[in-house]
Amino acid sequence: MMHAILLCGGSGTRLWPLSRKCYPKQFAKLMGDESLFQISAKRLTGPGFAPPIVVTGDPFRFIVTEQLAQVERTAQAILIEPEGRNTAPAILAAALYIARSDAQALMLVAPSDHVIPDCDAFAQTVQAAVPRAQAGDLVTFGITPTRAETGYGYLELAEGADASAKTPQPLARFVEKPDRAQVQGMLQAGNFLWNAGIFLFTAQTIIAAYQTHAPEMVRAVRASLDGATSDLGLTRLAPEAWGQADDISIDYAIMEKADNLAVMPFAAGWSDLGGWDAVWLESGPDAAGNVCSDNATAIDCAGTLLRSETDGLQLVGIGLDNIIAVAMGDAVLVADKSQAQRVKEAVDALKRRDASQAVQLPRDYRPWGWYESLVIGGRFQVKRIVVNPGAALSLQSHHHRSEHWIVVEGTAKVTVDETVKLISENQSVYIPLGSVHRMENPGKLPMVLIEVQTGSYFGEDDIIRYEDVYARA
Repeated sequence: MMHAILLCGGSGTRLWPLSRKCYPKQFAKLMGDESLFQISAKRLTGPGFAPPIVVTGDPFRFIVTEQLAQVERTAQAILIEPEGRNTAPAILAAALYIARSDAQALMLVAPSDHVIPDCDAFAQTVQAAVPRAQAGDLVTFGITPTRAETGYGYLELAEGADASAKTPQPLARFVEKPDRAQVQGMLQAGNFLWNAGIFLFTAQTIIAAYQTHAPEMVRAVRASLDGATSDLGLTRLAPEAWGQADDISIDYAIMEKADNLAVMPFAAGWSDLGGWDAVWLESGPDAAGNVCSDNATAIDCAGTLLRSETDGLQLVGIGLDNIIAVAMGDAVLVADKSQAQRVKEAVDALKRRDASQAVQLPRDYRPWGWYESLVIGGRFQVKRIVVNPGAALSLQSHHHRSEHWIVVEGTAKVTVDETVKLISENQSVYIPLGSVHRMENPGKLPMVLIEVQTGSYFGEDDIIRYEDVYARA
């Protein structure tokens, strides 16, 4: 069985405003009705695969479990990083976890935010690389370049290697993101592939490589895994030992130093969706080169991406050429498509201004569902709250606000101090300041309510939790 390792910890700032720190691009629906993470999980499960191992951060633990459930997938393990330390510690933690039961197990390591349209071709390419991985090589996957791309790293094939081969080829070196002049020369040479950041090896082989090239990381990550705790089906790596591991990519820590490397060429299409220009390209522009979402309209435009990510918000472009426009309820991005890689600068600028839009979405996702603020005044706030079937908020109270709950869809089971009752559609309940209360959804469909808060302070830190099925502090 092959063990897929889904790396799920990036922030995706180049796809702001849809992708933000609180809900990065791997969880967003960028290419259809499923998130990139869900599409990756489906691609790397099924016959021949063990359930995947997901490596992610604490803020995303419930998003991972919910999105897996939505596509009817389960994880072998969800490893929770105490803090992001780049790909080298994350991959090592997964390898050590697998090696506990099978050191010879094959590991297919893949980011969870990439697009690979031809899943069958990818599966065949992976199978073609298996013999080399089982023989003790570290196999990396290289993508046949289709354009002069400066946003990717490259792989230089060794002399005599065939960039179009259907079997792994010898690798000469890794090349960091080159400038445009360098890229042109590399494409003319014909022996360079894009570095996809996808790897295949056995657990034993990659652990041995770490022991040779990064022995201190092995000690730190092994200690973190040995000290891990489990709750709600999650494996929380021990933070103190984890913090001793270098913050470094696997390319720098291992691959650029190893001598047992091979590269598997892949020419059937791939993108890391590293910017809105890539989203435009992968979305299939029409005859005029335009890509429009359902709530967007292009009039006399060319080469333009128009996306409205908010229901009821219509985005119209007139006479635009080579423009990216992405509109959300709280933020709008407008940029020349050639400047797409500079979106991160916009996020940095918003952070300097302490603008919440830099990292927060209007919709705040929680383990039980999500909520969004509809109106905020000096002494009141109105929210829409959606609770997943069978989910429950914590038993809690507030110091500074009272609440009115109006159910608009489904049925709520409501606890207020010693009283427990069911509230149906068009019914409401009042939660006095200081009352211990809880909201649950006992039904099989999402429950929606409108919450009206009144008081002097509405911050999420004004919550005293008494019981919580999600083990939050």
